[in-house]
Amino acid sequence: MKAIVLREHGGLDKLQLESGFPDPVAGPGDVVLRVKASSLNYHDVFTRRGMPGITLPFPVIIGLDVAGEIVAVGEDVRDWQPGDRVLVDPIDRVNGGLVGETTHGGLAELCRVPAHQLIRLPEGVSYDEAAALPVAYGTALRMMRRIGEVRTGERVLILGASGGVGVCAVQLAKLAGAEVIACAGTPEKGERLRELGADHIILYTEQDFLKAVQEKFGKPARRRGASERGGVDVVVNFTGGDTWTRSLRCLRLGGRLLTCGATAGYAPQEDIRYIWTFELQIRGSNGWEREDLHELLELVQSKQLRVLIDRKWPLEEGAQALASLENRAVVGKVLVGA
Repeated sequence: MKAIVLREHGGLDKLQLESGFPDPVAGPGDVVLRVKASSLNYHDVFTRRGMPGITLPFPVIIGLDVAGEIVAVGEDVRDWQPGDRVLVDPIDRVNGGLVGETTHGGLAELCRVPAHQLIRLPEGVSYDEAAALPVAYGTALRMMRRIGEVRTGERVLILGASGGVGVCAVQLAKLAGAEVIACAGTPEKGERLRELGADHIILYTEQDFLKAVQEKFGKPARRRGASERGGVDVVVNFTGGDTWTRSLRCLRLGGRLLTCGATAGYAPQEDIRYIWTFELQIRGSNGWEREDLHELLELVQSKQLRVLIDRKWPLEEGAQALASLENRAVVGKVLVGA
């Protein structure tokens, strides 16, 4: 089969298209899918580069998010049959491991996974929509609803709003009844975020987001009962780096900072004075649970949630697809597949 194969860590050139990679065979409890769509995430960039403490079983096919059609089932598989449309939960919650990292992922024509990782696709949800959900939208849903508890009437500032997690976070905040301030790098990205429901756009390439928030909503008050609320109730920051301390300064008294990653740096300069002075809450969110994926599929099926796809690339151009994500030249999700 054709596959994008990683045989060692490094730059983009380490991802090679191979036309004779061995076809997977369904073992006991496994199924083999014909991949219809696989979406890329920044985790795939980190996998290619190499991550401290994680050793890969080279060669490996990247691509955590996979949706496809079952073409073969292994011994002891009872609830699935060829022709079933399925989404894969990338986390193996029985044996441990992660699709596209410890086992082969979706940048291939075929993919083998344990049957217990499958979720049946409901009518009206396409392979492309489904493949975009687990890592990015699943992470966003858990962060915004389970951990962040975003509520009606709150002001929510979202950094990195044009990526996969960000576009879902914008929509979930609006579904909750919040006022959404989205940060984007270009006017074009800003316009796409407005279409998703963002009430205010900050172009961080033209204006410092902290200054923009304070000009729009005022500075946070340090005492309860102040006449001006000032600031925002929630900041979503999964970039880290030099945005971290400025994010704290955007929050009102008792505000919440939600984080699920650090794409711009995991060891930012800190200023804990803002945390105690304004009684801030720092809430971390890690990944998703199985029920989150079921909820997302229901939201997509009912048209309450839109899956924003930047572009779908052919398998042969999988490396270039990852480059577009790495260079932040996208709005929404990047897909690879037939």
